[in-house]
Amino acid sequence: MAFCGTSTFLKPNYSMSPCHKPKVPNRYHDCRNKFSVRVSASGSSDEERTIIKKEKDGWKINFSGEKPATPLLDTVNYPIHMKNLSTQELEQLAAELRADIVHSVSNTGGHLSSSLGVVELAVALHHVFNTPEDKIIWDVGHQAYPHKILTGRRSRMHTIRKTSGLAGFPKRDESVHDAFGVGHSSTSISAGLGMAVARDLLGKKNSIISVIGDGALTAGQAYEAMNNAGFLDTNMIVVLNDNKQVSLPTATLDGPATPVGALSSALSKIQASAEFRKLREAAKFDPKTGHQLKAKSSTLSYTQYFAESLIKEAESDKKIVAIHAAMGGGTGLNYFHKKFPERCFDVGIAEQHAVTFAAGLAAEGLKPFCAIYSSFLQRGYDQVVHDVDLQKLPVRFAMDRAGLVGADGPTHCGAFDITYMACLPNMVVMAPSDEAELMHMVATAATIDDRPSCFRFPRGNGIGATLPLNNKGTPLEIGKGRILMEGTRVAILGYGSVVQQCRQASQMLKELGIDVTVADARFCKPLDTDLIRLLAKEHEILLTVEEGSIGGFGSHVSHFLSLSGILDGPLKWRAMMLPDRYIDHGSPQDQVEEAGISSKHIAATILSLMERPKEALLFK
Repeated sequence: MAFCGTSTFLKPNYSMSPCHKPKVPNRYHDCRNKFSVRVSASGSSDEERTIIKKEKDGWKINFSGEKPATPLLDTVNYPIHMKNLSTQELEQLAAELRADIVHSVSNTGGHLSSSLGVVELAVALHHVFNTPEDKIIWDVGHQAYPHKILTGRRSRMHTIRKTSGLAGFPKRDESVHDAFGVGHSSTSISAGLGMAVARDLLGKKNSIISVIGDGALTAGQAYEAMNNAGFLDTNMIVVLNDNKQVSLPTATLDGPATPVGALSSALSKIQASAEFRKLREAAKFDPKTGHQLKAKSSTLSYTQYFAESLIKEAESDKKIVAIHAAMGGGTGLNYFHKKFPERCFDVGIAEQHAVTFAAGLAAEGLKPFCAIYSSFLQRGYDQVVHDVDLQKLPVRFAMDRAGLVGADGPTHCGAFDITYMACLPNMVVMAPSDEAELMHMVATAATIDDRPSCFRFPRGNGIGATLPLNNKGTPLEIGKGRILMEGTRVAILGYGSVVQQCRQASQMLKELGIDVTVADARFCKPLDTDLIRLLAKEHEILLTVEEGSIGGFGSHVSHFLSLSGILDGPLKWRAMMLPDRYIDHGSPQDQVEEAGISSKHIAATILSLMERPKEALLFK
């Protein structure tokens, strides 16, 4: 295994492996200096359009917001078209590629900085290697935009992360040049090693290149893979794109040397600043002015409501601590860190370690809140079972990005957490229907000291619910839901944010003369069996709705109804959940429609159960 390092741009020798025949010429040495690009917005009348030109100190790009002129990039549709380019032409290609990405992302939104950071690397790799025969695996995949443009997808970049458009990450069924599907971090070396071993067994001679960043290299899986690769001693290449931005403090030897993690405190302060929050709000921007093009919401994100609520709890309870896995900004814990720097722990991209670390804190009497995205907690599931639930340690899991997540697609979809958490014997499982309920559940979790607990909440902004006084929630009674609307004949029992679709469906049905009872379950475990009995007894139809996979809330309700004998009677019971397949990226509303859990789908299901099929067709 050959290991190459880069510092944001490919800085060291490009002859990546002594046993690999095609070597990058020495002209690429120190390309960090050669390819430096300065971005500025021109105000002069003769530079009203985007201009790319070479100056003494590098390439200069003046952005006007208009589509840049890219004469060389226009001739490159696939990597084969860049094989015979000179050094000077490759420099120009990189500059044009960078300008094209800025223009594209300014209109679509997406991962800008990570993609700009590997422009020269992508150009160099595709100039030297021959994809799809050679395999390039981009760890995480945020940085794949240059790769996508150079591999035949430039004309579709305006669709990236949109419904039926290009994925935001490499995806095997999107292009033969995408060797491995990614979205989560630290998998590239493992996947690359598997491909290299398969190549050797099949007698092939192609190259395998794994590109991993310094952040992803903090995760244990990367080291497990390197250990195995060293033992197998097969021919593969690992390129380390060292951005020097690892927030995890690293160990030092014989040192008073400053660890890389010295950046952690400064970065956390930046992330928690008002200026940075304003910057993060700009998903689409004007590349000339920097002004956002998307209207600002009147409500905060669920993530921010969680953070504010946790801060309020921590102000009155010094035992509360917070843990995240290199996701301070994504989980909102950057705000917590600003307030309580000694009580907030960034463990790096290491969800497994985060969970067991939290278990250790709980074992000694602290109250850890472990904030991890629903899809990322899957990486630490054995630790959730073995180190937390089995020992009944009161770790609180705040599972952000639960349910459908829009443009990030199936790799980040939080479809499975209800199922994989509610099956655990000791876990309390909650889901808020709005931001006020989320604050109450943060307060509830803080009071649960005899067992683990978890609550899920979606990506996106709140609905504008009335918040508790001073943003401090009130603990809920464990295992008790609530009735929101009283009706007859039909009852809808929603779990989580989908309760809002249930309420909308009830209004649609009311226009047809059907009064519906709508209830908010609040808890999947323990179930509010009294509420379920009441709904089943007083209604002819009971429908459960959730934004989760098969095996979740509806399955637990079904199990109770069956064991209690309620299903032996006249009750018509149905469950609505996400379909048993992965849903591709798209707008949140498009995904909800495709999943069949929109308010219209809920209303149509009720009408079908009432044997009013013609009216049901109105909503399909």
